[in-house]
Amino acid sequence: MPAGDILGASLPHISGNFGNIFHSDNYDHYRSAVNDTLELVGTFLHRNDKPFSGIEAKEMKGMVQQIDLNQKLSSYQELLQEVDTIYVKHATAFHLPQYVAHLNCPVVIPALAGEILVSAINSSQDTYDQSAGGTFMERKLIDWTAEQIGYNAETSDGVFTAGGSQSNLMGLVMMRDCFSQKRYNHNIKLDGLPQEAGRFRIFVSDKSHFSNLKNASIMGLGEKSIVKVPTDERFCMDITLLKKYIKREEQLGNIPIGIVATAGTTDFGNVDPLEDIANIAEQYNIWMHVDAAYGCALLLSEKYRYLLNGIERADSVTIDYHKSFFQPISSSAFIVKDKRELRILKHHADYLNPVEMDEEEIPAQINKSIIQSTRRFDALKLWFTLRMMGKEQLSEYTDTVIDLTKDVASMIEENPDFELLSDTDLSVLVFRYIRTDIEDLNALNQYIKMKLFYSGEILVASTKVDGDFYLKFTFLNPITTTEDVHQILNTIKSHGEDFGTAN
Repeated sequence: MPAGDILGASLPHISGNFGNIFHSDNYDHYRSAVNDTLELVGTFLHRNDKPFSGIEAKEMKGMVQQIDLNQKLSSYQELLQEVDTIYVKHATAFHLPQYVAHLNCPVVIPALAGEILVSAINSSQDTYDQSAGGTFMERKLIDWTAEQIGYNAETSDGVFTAGGSQSNLMGLVMMRDCFSQKRYNHNIKLDGLPQEAGRFRIFVSDKSHFSNLKNASIMGLGEKSIVKVPTDERFCMDITLLKKYIKREEQLGNIPIGIVATAGTTDFGNVDPLEDIANIAEQYNIWMHVDAAYGCALLLSEKYRYLLNGIERADSVTIDYHKSFFQPISSSAFIVKDKRELRILKHHADYLNPVEMDEEEIPAQINKSIIQSTRRFDALKLWFTLRMMGKEQLSEYTDTVIDLTKDVASMIEENPDFELLSDTDLSVLVFRYIRTDIEDLNALNQYIKMKLFYSGEILVASTKVDGDFYLKFTFLNPITTTEDVHQILNTIKSHGEDFGTAN
């Protein structure tokens, strides 16, 4: 059914200047607008049968640029037709089995139901007087997450964040500030960086997330403070080299302040040896942060939880519910083992959380947030999910995805037309199509990815390893089957066979 026939027709005319304000007097208007927008959601689900339209950026830009935002539209029908044309028709469909590119999961229906309340009521989570029950619901979810990690909910704490990069920033800031406070009795919040800060060093694997470099720059330590430790044959941090690099930096006069372990690398889905890293962090009395933005799903899995053994020894952890808990963006958290450490981040504003305010009587989540003041009640989406689905069903989704990945890895290894670079702890496979008559395998696989992208039929990711170009599958959809992937591999092979003749 054409979008214009199903969208916007039922909206009543609201007179006056305030008919668009969310209010009981305008509830019929709100309900009609939401219902008609839901029809467009249905159109997206039933019409978009491939993950991408294949539209080129130049054409997309032209369609958007020609719209005059100073001229309002006359009806919701016009608005929804416009949005369908420039957005919905071309939106990437993460829910389809043919989407196997990035860390974008399909979302669960309870979370979408929660999203309706989040946007309509529009609570702000910074202070109790702006959120009331939302404050305690978020805290309850933080405690629950801490328990999954293995922390004591009574002595740990945390806060929902806008994403994994922000959570990682919080981990590095606390690493830096707590080290300075304990080692030099220097309060960075009050006095700025100590003179020794130029020699601070943070150790990460060379496959860790790029946000570590970005965050070090933001923090005034510079990218030079990030020491990239080479990885082993599975692309996990090499413990022997970690010890060697720490000693080397000390010999150079630099100061180790912490280690960032990755539980689920973006490119390979593998987990650094957390127990070994925890031992080293304890030996040097430095902070250990675990970036579990991707691997946090393992916390719920009885089958694969062992892969995170040692995470409970970390000082802080990054969680991305919107990657592995099937939540709409944004839904992330920063969890710290010792809640007393969070005091170092606290700032006071007389109109929000004055110094004299009793935090036990009137709690304020803003005391735990490093950047955000106004903050959505994103935690409600996870609340809806856990209460309707339970931990066990989320775990089943995760186990299904990991099991699928193992089957696909075997499928690729057994196929002489493909080369699998590494196995995975989670659900990422890095591979490439090979032809014995083609010397430039980089050009071959770049061609395949381009053909897939602009056809829109399949979306895969890519990466470079030691200068070589590889294709990458990222599986986060429990609906995807081995037959779906078999068809994807056949399509990749078909495009690969055309290379040379089509050029």
